[in-house]
Amino acid sequence: MSKTMLLAYDFDGKGGGNAIDDIKVASQKIKNSQLAWVHLDARNPQAREWLENELSYLDPFVVSALLAEETRPRITEIGDGAIIILRGANLNLDADPEDMVSIRMWVDKHRIISVQKRQLKAILDIKERIENGRGPTDAGHFVTMLITRLFERIEPVITELDERTDDIEEKILDDPDLSLRENIIDIRRKAIIFRRYMSPQKDAIGQLRISEMEWLSTTQKRYLYENYDNVLRHVEDLDAIRERAQIVKDELANMLSDRLNKNMYVLSVIAAIFLPLGFLTGLLGINVGGIPGADYAYSFWIFCAILAAIVVGQIIVFKIQKWF
Repeated sequence: MSKTMLLAYDFDGKGGGNAIDDIKVASQKIKNSQLAWVHLDARNPQAREWLENELSYLDPFVVSALLAEETRPRITEIGDGAIIILRGANLNLDADPEDMVSIRMWVDKHRIISVQKRQLKAILDIKERIENGRGPTDAGHFVTMLITRLFERIEPVITELDERTDDIEEKILDDPDLSLRENIIDIRRKAIIFRRYMSPQKDAIGQLRISEMEWLSTTQKRYLYENYDNVLRHVEDLDAIRERAQIVKDELANMLSDRLNKNMYVLSVIAAIFLPLGFLTGLLGINVGGIPGADYAYSFWIFCAILAAIVVGQIIVFKIQKWF
């Protein structure tokens, strides 16, 4: 298979399809009335040339949108087709899930042309379904199936983020530790990045479910409504995680501040107790003549008793003043 073309299928309308290995054959298939899907690698320079040739009947804006360096989820309707740009969790090896992978598509009644820069698990899920005869039957079914798989893949990631927040909350209540601050910051950062893409994705699906494109059936629009409800819930969950993380961070800071203040208070009390003792011992320890009791055998013990009495007196005064 060409490096430009990662996947291609000619659908049979029953959930199955025939794999296409030659990009020239794929070019012919997408011009037929039967639905065909071509999935391209945007990193290959030949992808632009192929798109410009096969989508020459459309505005050049379409090709630019499919190959743009940075994208946000959106739907742009052009005639009876649409540019659909979505994001999925990055579940590739050694990747951060919040570094969401973009999938860009041109969809109309007879053709689906999708482009990726990084591997997306949801695309492989659809490929597997097609090979098992459980794939999409038409363009609308393809779009709803892809959106469903995107959210099925991202849901465990958000759930894990929520569980991490719960764990940190429990740890802070049991044993506040400064090292937990980095975990809190990491959770909040991930929630913010996820929401950056999930919020416009919600709007895109909302726009798609009320569109009048003929290749979207009433049943498929109902599925889109369910997906819209799911992504709305995910956005609300991310907002809650972000707010909880901030609250947990503030609570940790307050607990650590209270601990520090308590320690400083104890040190201040100790310093207040030993301040007069240090003054007296320093005064009697100067190396000059005339120190009282220098020639008396019991002077040291008497002085120790005086110091002890001073300490007891200070403690009584502190108690009366409710300093501790």
